[in-house]
Amino acid sequence: MNDMTQPSVIGRGTPRIDGEYKLTGRAGYTGELHAEGMLYGYPVPATIANGVIVSLETQAAEAMPGVVGILHYGNFPQLYRSPNSMGHGDKVGEVRLPFEDERIYYHGQYVALVVAESFEQARAAAYRVFAHYRKDPGALPSLLKGDEEGEPLDAATYSRGEPQSAFEAAAVKLDATYRIEAESHLQMEMHATLAEWRESGRRLIVHESTQGVAYQRNALARIFDLPQESLEVISHYIGSGFGNKLFMWPHAVATAAAAREFKRPVKVVLPRQQDMMSAGHRPASRQRLRLSAERNGRLTSIRHDSVTETSLVDQYVDDCSGATPSFYACDNVATCHRLLAVNHGTPCPMRAPGEVSGIFALESAMDELAIKLEMDPLELRRRNYAESDGKKGLPWSSKHLDKCLESAAERFGWATRDRAIGAMREGDEIIGYGMACATWSASRQPCAARAELRADGSLLIACGTQDIGTGTYTIVAQTAAELTGVALERIEVKLGESSLPAGPLSGGSMATATTLPAIASAVRDALSALKEVATGTGGAFEGEDPESIEAEEGALVMADKRVSFGDILAAHRLSSVNGEGQAAPGAEQQEFSFRSFGAHFVEVRWDPGISRLRVARVVSSIDVGRAINPSAARNQVEGAIVMGIGMGLFERLDYDPRDARLVNANVADYLVPVHADAPDIDVELLDYPDFLFNEFGARGIGEIGLTGIAPAIANAVRHATGKRIRDLPISIEKLME
Repeated sequence: MNDMTQPSVIGRGTPRIDGEYKLTGRAGYTGELHAEGMLYGYPVPATIANGVIVSLETQAAEAMPGVVGILHYGNFPQLYRSPNSMGHGDKVGEVRLPFEDERIYYHGQYVALVVAESFEQARAAAYRVFAHYRKDPGALPSLLKGDEEGEPLDAATYSRGEPQSAFEAAAVKLDATYRIEAESHLQMEMHATLAEWRESGRRLIVHESTQGVAYQRNALARIFDLPQESLEVISHYIGSGFGNKLFMWPHAVATAAAAREFKRPVKVVLPRQQDMMSAGHRPASRQRLRLSAERNGRLTSIRHDSVTETSLVDQYVDDCSGATPSFYACDNVATCHRLLAVNHGTPCPMRAPGEVSGIFALESAMDELAIKLEMDPLELRRRNYAESDGKKGLPWSSKHLDKCLESAAERFGWATRDRAIGAMREGDEIIGYGMACATWSASRQPCAARAELRADGSLLIACGTQDIGTGTYTIVAQTAAELTGVALERIEVKLGESSLPAGPLSGGSMATATTLPAIASAVRDALSALKEVATGTGGAFEGEDPESIEAEEGALVMADKRVSFGDILAAHRLSSVNGEGQAAPGAEQQEFSFRSFGAHFVEVRWDPGISRLRVARVVSSIDVGRAINPSAARNQVEGAIVMGIGMGLFERLDYDPRDARLVNANVADYLVPVHADAPDIDVELLDYPDFLFNEFGARGIGEIGLTGIAPAIANAVRHATGKRIRDLPISIEKLME
């Protein structure tokens, strides 16, 4: 039975139900929370990137007003490292515990935590803690500063056919290397932790700005040797994360340890500099693409070799070649990914991890190959359209990249471009057109949820996922409204508590696709319970078949009879009925390949007289199945496009080549797009529901908009200037060389 019988709420642009709380300041972000008797912590970062602490001067700081204590390697309690497993749900951002020993592996590594009565007192005292180091030579600042290849990873190596011989025999070949600097997430809300021990130290409550409350609870339980039921992590509102809040960082462990040591709640909010140094970043990458093709443009081989950075204290793999074997139809494909350990903090996922870097190299290389073939780059992509996933050997569950290319090209006016370099001008500006394809994998996790239909006609939905600012509160409410007809304003959504039914991480574009089927299952279970009451003795539908009763507009309906949920419950003196729901990926995962696709067309303008480069216009078509909330989904793509402009033109973390110190860990020197840099943006969301993926036909949309923007910009820059820039960001200096 199709029980989605209400006037459609899903698929309709809906204002965010939490918008009023954020607008009025009633949404409590972690850094704004306060607990009775709360202390403040301020970390002390290492000022070198490679060496050993010889001594630590803390006496002056300890004597300052308000200082309660200072934790460091000399007095930090004995804890346990997290097993750091994705499969067991206890993965952390950096497995090394804070203050484990005197060894320093990167600039910004914590050497102490000052705890005081006020934030100002803690910060002032932190500047009076002095570490004396033995600075060791040989700090590695970046893989881009040398030619080190790193260690190959078997798990990120793939091959089919005979790519080497196919390349050697090909009529047209391309062999090019692409480099991308490390990037910072630079999310609005910095990392924050508020830890409080209760019940005489037997229970730990942590408020954290996190994309994974369950993962942090599990990791803290292992680190502090607590039963999971004795620990709760809460994260009701999050000011974005882009991936660096997926997993817990050392500051959170130090905060919880300080709260236990001083027997009072402790809050730590990382300052921006420390947030950029020690709480994750996108690692730098170097990629070599070798493409070959017949004269007609058909690809005969693809070889994609990549290397990215990791830290000396943990291993993070940002596999750039993950999408390459699936993206284009080609019989001969090989990929290899390597890791190089450098003296940085541990990298972590950042919006579209791995694939956004890999797509820059692949889509830039495809543009270069098209030029060698004297072929329209759009036509080259059409001729190599992958009708199935060559890597998995499976059909796509749903793929409409051809429609994306056709629609975006027409709206952009691609057919009107003059192919000659620098031929399109307006005033002092030279106009360049570029395009690239976009993609991101679609995945789901197991999820549970709870629904409560109340006698006052309201509905409660609870799930242990979280809303990082993408609109999860709203789409959960939309789902419940679709199935029950209860008005959105009568639906309460509880998220962001590890004690709630287990929900997914808010990352990888999987939260929506994972959560909604579990929500639907819970709502249906609650409706079944309500129908059981209604069809039982003395019920409004006594003796009727529950299957013949529908739920509409907050009421049970059969033929001409309609009774509200509240009246049914009130008649039986019940305050509510509850429903539990679970959902998980099934056999379809072995039968189909799930992936979203899109196309970006970009116009850049280059004024050589004043050396100004700007992105003037972006036209995109994206296929993510059904958009549950099109206005929120479109907003995700628009934001990703601006973020892609940052990747393409502005963003880079600068490490001193002499000693690997990070020199631009601030928002003045780390450049990002501002409003003046935002172009005209036209985003189209195709509507092809993917019902093989889930019952709602919805795949995630958080990542895909970012992939493909940087190469489209680079391709447009080449069209305008004649210069092929293979290294991001595309700075003015590179264009003036």
